[in-house]
Amino acid sequence: MEIGTKAPAFTLKNTNGQEYSLEDLFDRELLVIVFTCNHCPYAKAYVERIKGLAEGHKHNVHFVLINSNDAKKYPEDSFEEMRKVSRLKGYFYPYLYDETQEVAKAYGAECTPHVFVFGKDRTLIYEGLIDDNWKDPDLATNTYLQDAIDSALIGAEIRVKETDPIGCSIKWK
Repeated sequence: MEIGTKAPAFTLKNTNGQEYSLEDLFDRELLVIVFTCNHCPYAKAYVERIKGLAEGHKHNVHFVLINSNDAKKYPEDSFEEMRKVSRLKGYFYPYLYDETQEVAKAYGAECTPHVFVFGKDRTLIYEGLIDDNWKDPDLATNTYLQDAIDSALIGAEIRVKETDPIGCSIKWK
Protein backbone atom coordinates (compact mmCIF):
# COMPACT_ATOMS: atom_id res chain seq x y z
CA MET A 1 0.00 0.00 0.00
CA GLU A 2 1.42 3.36 -1.00
CA ILE A 3 1.69 6.32 1.36
CA GLY A 4 -1.38 8.51 0.88
CA THR A 5 -3.73 5.58 0.14
CA LYS A 6 -7.09 5.60 1.93
CA ALA A 7 -7.59 2.80 4.45
CA PRO A 8 -9.62 -0.02 2.89
CA ALA A 9 -12.97 -0.57 4.60
CA PHE A 10 -13.51 -3.63 6.76
CA THR A 11 -15.91 -5.16 9.25
CA LEU A 12 -14.40 -7.85 11.46
CA LYS A 13 -15.28 -9.65 14.69
CA ASN A 14 -13.42 -8.66 17.84
CA THR A 15 -12.41 -11.16 20.51
CA ASN A 16 -15.15 -9.70 22.74
CA GLY A 17 -17.77 -10.76 20.17
CA GLN A 18 -18.50 -7.26 18.84
CA GLU A 19 -17.89 -6.30 15.25
CA TYR A 20 -15.67 -3.35 14.37
CA SER A 21 -15.59 -1.52 11.08
CA LEU A 22 -13.29 1.17 9.79
CA GLU A 23 -16.16 3.63 10.25
CA ASP A 24 -16.06 2.96 14.02
CA LEU A 25 -12.47 4.24 14.17
CA PHE A 26 -12.66 7.87 13.06
CA ASP A 27 -13.02 9.59 16.44
CA ARG A 28 -9.28 9.85 17.21
CA GLU A 29 -6.44 11.61 15.43
CA LEU A 30 -4.67 8.45 14.24
CA LEU A 31 -5.39 4.80 13.54
CA VAL A 32 -2.68 2.16 13.98
CA ILE A 33 -3.44 -1.25 12.50
CA VAL A 34 -1.06 -4.07 13.35
CA PHE A 35 -1.39 -7.34 11.47
CA THR A 36 -0.28 -9.91 14.03
CA CYS A 37 -1.03 -13.38 15.36
CA ASN A 38 -0.62 -15.59 18.41
CA HIS A 39 2.09 -18.05 17.36
CA CYS A 40 4.81 -15.97 15.68
CA PRO A 41 7.89 -15.23 17.83
CA TYR A 42 8.23 -11.78 16.22
CA ALA A 43 4.61 -10.93 17.03
CA LYS A 44 4.99 -12.23 20.59
CA ALA A 45 8.12 -10.11 21.09
CA TYR A 46 6.16 -6.94 20.31
CA VAL A 47 3.09 -7.50 22.53
CA GLU A 48 4.28 -5.36 25.43
CA ARG A 49 5.68 -2.64 23.17
CA ILE A 50 2.37 -2.34 21.35
CA LYS A 51 0.49 -2.26 24.66
CA GLY A 52 2.79 0.47 25.94
CA LEU A 53 2.31 2.62 22.84
CA ALA A 54 -1.45 2.08 22.94
CA GLU A 55 -1.61 3.00 26.62
CA GLY A 56 0.45 6.12 26.08
CA HIS A 57 -1.81 7.29 23.26
CA LYS A 58 -5.20 5.90 24.28
CA HIS A 59 -6.93 9.27 24.02
CA ASN A 60 -5.79 10.24 20.53
CA VAL A 61 -4.79 7.04 18.68
CA HIS A 62 -6.85 3.94 17.94
CA PHE A 63 -4.80 0.74 18.05
CA VAL A 64 -6.27 -2.31 16.32
CA LEU A 65 -4.74 -5.76 15.98
CA ILE A 66 -5.81 -8.01 13.10
CA ASN A 67 -5.06 -11.72 12.78
CA SER A 68 -5.41 -13.02 9.22
CA ASN A 69 -3.64 -16.37 9.54
CA ASP A 70 -5.16 -19.65 8.37
CA ALA A 71 -6.38 -21.20 11.63
CA LYS A 72 -6.79 -24.65 10.07
CA LYS A 73 -3.05 -24.90 9.44
CA TYR A 74 -2.17 -22.87 12.56
CA PRO A 75 -4.73 -23.73 15.29
CA GLU A 76 -2.92 -21.45 17.76
CA ASP A 77 -4.23 -18.55 15.65
CA SER A 78 -7.90 -19.60 15.82
CA PHE A 79 -10.54 -17.18 17.05
CA GLU A 80 -10.89 -19.07 20.35
CA GLU A 81 -7.15 -18.88 20.92
CA MET A 82 -7.22 -15.18 20.04
CA ARG A 83 -9.84 -14.69 22.76
CA LYS A 84 -7.61 -16.47 25.28
CA VAL A 85 -4.54 -14.44 24.33
CA SER A 86 -6.50 -11.19 24.45
CA ARG A 87 -7.64 -11.92 28.00
CA LEU A 88 -4.26 -13.27 29.13
CA LYS A 89 -2.30 -10.32 27.72
CA GLY A 90 -4.84 -7.73 28.82
CA TYR A 91 -5.57 -6.23 25.43
CA PHE A 92 -7.75 -3.15 25.90
CA TYR A 93 -8.01 -2.49 22.18
CA PRO A 94 -9.66 -4.57 19.46
CA TYR A 95 -8.08 -7.84 18.34
CA LEU A 96 -9.94 -8.65 15.14
CA TYR A 97 -10.23 -11.88 13.19
CA ASP A 98 -9.82 -11.70 9.41
CA GLU A 99 -11.01 -15.22 8.71
CA THR A 100 -11.39 -14.70 4.94
CA GLN A 101 -7.99 -12.95 4.70
CA GLU A 102 -9.59 -10.29 2.49
CA VAL A 103 -8.52 -7.46 4.80
CA ALA A 104 -4.88 -8.57 4.83
CA LYS A 105 -4.95 -8.74 1.04
CA ALA A 106 -6.58 -5.30 0.75
CA TYR A 107 -3.90 -3.75 2.98
CA GLY A 108 -1.03 -5.67 1.43
CA ALA A 109 -0.01 -7.17 4.77
CA GLU A 110 3.02 -9.39 4.39
CA CYS A 111 3.99 -10.61 7.83
CA THR A 112 3.36 -10.49 11.55
CA PRO A 113 3.78 -7.87 12.79
CA HIS A 114 3.15 -5.45 9.94
CA VAL A 115 2.09 -1.93 10.93
CA PHE A 116 -0.05 0.62 9.08
CA VAL A 117 -0.61 4.13 10.48
CA PHE A 118 -3.39 6.32 9.14
CA GLY A 119 -3.94 10.04 9.71
CA LYS A 120 -7.17 11.78 10.71
CA ASP A 121 -8.57 11.41 7.19
CA ARG A 122 -7.50 7.74 7.29
CA THR A 123 -4.87 7.99 4.59
CA LEU A 124 -1.69 5.99 5.07
CA ILE A 125 1.14 7.98 6.65
CA TYR A 126 3.50 5.18 7.79
CA GLU A 127 3.89 1.48 6.93
CA GLY A 128 6.34 -1.18 8.07
CA LEU A 129 8.25 -2.00 11.24
CA ILE A 130 7.53 -1.11 14.86
CA ASP A 131 11.23 -0.62 15.57
CA ASP A 132 14.55 -2.04 14.44
CA ASN A 133 15.16 -4.68 17.13
CA TRP A 134 12.46 -7.28 17.50
CA LYS A 135 14.41 -9.27 20.09
CA ASP A 136 15.33 -6.54 22.56
CA PRO A 137 13.46 -3.24 22.85
CA ASP A 138 16.34 -1.71 24.82
CA LEU A 139 18.63 -2.17 21.81
CA ALA A 140 16.28 -0.56 19.28
CA THR A 141 17.93 2.49 17.73
CA ASN A 142 15.03 3.42 15.45
CA THR A 143 11.53 3.52 16.93
CA TYR A 144 9.68 3.96 13.65
CA LEU A 145 6.12 3.56 14.92
CA GLN A 146 6.63 5.82 17.94
CA ASP A 147 8.34 8.41 15.75
CA ALA A 148 5.52 8.34 13.16
CA ILE A 149 2.87 8.76 15.87
CA ASP A 150 4.74 11.57 17.63
CA SER A 151 5.40 13.45 14.40
CA ALA A 152 1.83 13.08 13.12
CA LEU A 153 0.30 14.22 16.40
CA ILE A 154 2.22 17.50 16.33
CA GLY A 155 1.72 18.03 12.60
CA ALA A 156 5.37 17.46 11.73
CA GLU A 157 6.71 15.61 8.72
CA ILE A 158 7.28 11.92 9.36
CA ARG A 159 10.98 11.34 8.78
CA VAL A 160 10.72 7.66 7.75
CA LYS A 161 7.39 6.82 6.11
CA GLU A 162 8.13 3.27 4.98
CA THR A 163 10.26 0.40 6.21
CA ASP A 164 10.41 -3.22 5.15
CA PRO A 165 8.54 -5.25 7.78
CA ILE A 166 10.07 -8.43 9.18
CA GLY A 167 8.34 -11.29 10.93
CA CYS A 168 6.54 -14.50 10.18
CA SER A 169 4.78 -14.52 6.85
CA ILE A 170 0.98 -14.31 6.79
CA LYS A 171 -0.23 -17.92 6.69
CA TRP A 172 -2.37 -17.87 3.56
CA LYS A 173 -5.06 -20.43 2.82
